[in-house]
Amino acid sequence: MIIITGGAGFIGSAMVWELNQQGFRDIVVVDNLASTNKWRNLVGLAYHRYIQKDKFLDLLNTRYMEGRIEAVIHLGACSATTEADCDYLIHNNLEYSKAMCRFAKERNARFIYASSAATYGDGSRGFDDSDEAMEGLHPLNMYGYSKHLFDLWLKGDKLLDKAAGLKFFNVFGPNEYHKDDMRSVICKAFTQIRQTGKLKLFKSYRKEYADGEQRRDFVYIKDCVKVIDWLIKNPDVGGIFNVGTGQARTWNDLARGVFAAMGLEPQIEYVEMPDALRGKYQYYTCADLTKLAGRGCDVPFRPLEEGVTDYVQNYLMQGYSHLTSRY
Repeated sequence: MIIITGGAGFIGSAMVWELNQQGFRDIVVVDNLASTNKWRNLVGLAYHRYIQKDKFLDLLNTRYMEGRIEAVIHLGACSATTEADCDYLIHNNLEYSKAMCRFAKERNARFIYASSAATYGDGSRGFDDSDEAMEGLHPLNMYGYSKHLFDLWLKGDKLLDKAAGLKFFNVFGPNEYHKDDMRSVICKAFTQIRQTGKLKLFKSYRKEYADGEQRRDFVYIKDCVKVIDWLIKNPDVGGIFNVGTGQARTWNDLARGVFAAMGLEPQIEYVEMPDALRGKYQYYTCADLTKLAGRGCDVPFRPLEEGVTDYVQNYLMQGYSHLTSRY
């Protein structure tokens, strides 16, 4: 059995899909569907059961959870970088994560979880995923800080070598449609271009970056879940690892890729950035993959244009279709 918290979310449902591609169905999906559209992510997938996330906490030490558990993949969290309720974030992103880690340890199960590249703050201290650099990080928002606190808790309790944490950079791809404002720019760009024929990007407010030349490490969801799968199959690999392509690409690159995938000429307009974002905006992110590669991970990351083309042409242009397994 593999338990996936956040299993109806973006990365979680994609992980269910990846396991299904290998013929694996003994999956417990833990999430909070409530009145969201996350249920659509599960329609074409195969799994054993769904458990609401708070109910799952109540069941952890009952006979209901008996049986061999191979892995706990903890991807459930509040991922809104604009969330201002600190107590809510601490409960969902720190305390819940501690409970999942303890449960996995008690059951001798592999524990893999989502940290975040948001822990790196503005990037001025680099993107070093070494244990030594961890305590010097300064996240820019409470979401990043809540993730950072769990990383520090693992380190303080000497559990890092028994877990695998993943600092995902700018992930995009199918099954993110329910995320509203937190969807990737690729998804938003497609909708905007289809409706208006052009794409609006934020202007730059730093002289070293021209408009649209701010850089991000954009990584495709199908590659991210391959990394998680590799970690399941290599249980002796522990620590916190960056997950990105290792290439920083510009917003202009991304825009041109979306237009090209749609068969259109680029029409880009640069607009003012809201004041609330200016002090928290990252102008550059790029995953240092030295540590992950050094542990033997050989998962290839596709170039931005290849991922964008697959996403746009095979999913967005097909009615925002979801990942679907053959079962």
